[in-house]
Amino acid sequence: MTPHELLAIIDRHDRWLSRRTGGARACLAMADLRGMHLADTNLQRVKLSGAILTGCDLKRSDLSEADLFAADLKAADLTGANLQRADLRGAHLRGARLRGANLRDADLRGGALLDHKGDSTLTVQRSDLHGADFDDGLLARANLSGADMSEAKLNGADCTGALMAGVNLSGASLRDADLGSADLKGANLSGANLSGASLKDANLTGATLLGANLRNADLMGATLDGVDLTGVDCTGANIRRNADQFPRTIQQSLESHYAWVRSGGSKGARADLAGQDLSHIDLTRVNLSGANLRGIDLSGATLREALVVMSDLSDAVLRDVDFTGATLDGTNLRGSDLSGARLDGAKLGSVDIKSGVGRAAGRRWPVNLTGAKLAGASLVGANLRDVNLAFADLGGADLTDAVLIDANLTGAVLDGAKLDGAILPASADDD
Repeated sequence: MTPHELLAIIDRHDRWLSRRTGGARACLAMADLRGMHLADTNLQRVKLSGAILTGCDLKRSDLSEADLFAADLKAADLTGANLQRADLRGAHLRGARLRGANLRDADLRGGALLDHKGDSTLTVQRSDLHGADFDDGLLARANLSGADMSEAKLNGADCTGALMAGVNLSGASLRDADLGSADLKGANLSGANLSGASLKDANLTGATLLGANLRNADLMGATLDGVDLTGVDCTGANIRRNADQFPRTIQQSLESHYAWVRSGGSKGARADLAGQDLSHIDLTRVNLSGANLRGIDLSGATLREALVVMSDLSDAVLRDVDFTGATLDGTNLRGSDLSGARLDGAKLGSVDIKSGVGRAAGRRWPVNLTGAKLAGASLVGANLRDVNLAFADLGGADLTDAVLIDANLTGAVLDGAKLDGAILPASADDD
């Protein structure tokens, strides 16, 4: 097809769109348009199914509601193009540039064209978007189910409500992307960069996140059933998993413990969750007093205003846990990693030991934080009276207005700690 022929077709299409005489809808199905210059062109509702558009310049063109079924758009430049509600099923967009493009409500599911014999046995091919550039693109409510988007760029893209079940996003870059309410069931996000991304209320059931980067990502309300966060960088991420998203054995242990606490030990059983992975669980205001939590992984968990009195949390992984306003009186936290944890306003005081008949035994049981890591932790206004902090690492911790009367700071590291208004033990100068 010569450039003159193509321009004539586009001119008639433009007349058809504006309902002028001499107009006709452009039908370029199966046409070979490799490398053609079609930037800033009105191609709304054009028929381009099966067309070869490899390397085409389609910058800022209007392809809204266009039929691009199984079109070959490899390495095409669609920067700023309007593809709203376009049919891109089975399209090949490997290496295409779609920066700032509008793909709202576009359909990018798999698809396949029948050959001239009408062979109905052809297998449906997933849409190929490998390495495509969608930076700052608009993909809200787009249907990308099953598409291959490995190593694609979606930095800052708006993918709210997008259908992305089974999509391959391995190695993709989604920095600061908005994936709120997106359906990512069974998606492959291995090695993907989701730092700063919003995944609020997204469905990640069964998704693979091996080696993914979720630094400072927001996953509030996200469904994480069957998701393994082992090895995932969740530093600063806002992740909360409800107890019902964990294995039934863990749910039963928690339920039994709550019954044990409420009944004073006559019903249920004390929780034994030693060594379990409860990272990012939301246990706000729950009562875990007396539980065996030795070696548990509660990194990133929320235990605001929780009661964790006389529990065993020794050697636990408590990085970035939120203990704001929690009561941890008498709890054993020896050797635990509380780096970056929030303990603002938390109570870490002593418990009065009573005899078997309920009388005061004249002894107090303090919190044990010997050898614990509290580097960078926030303990603003925390009650640390009588706490054993021998050889604990408090480097860079914020102890503003904290109470450390009679605390044991032997060998404790306080380099860079903020101590404004803190009440230190009388022997602190010697330590």
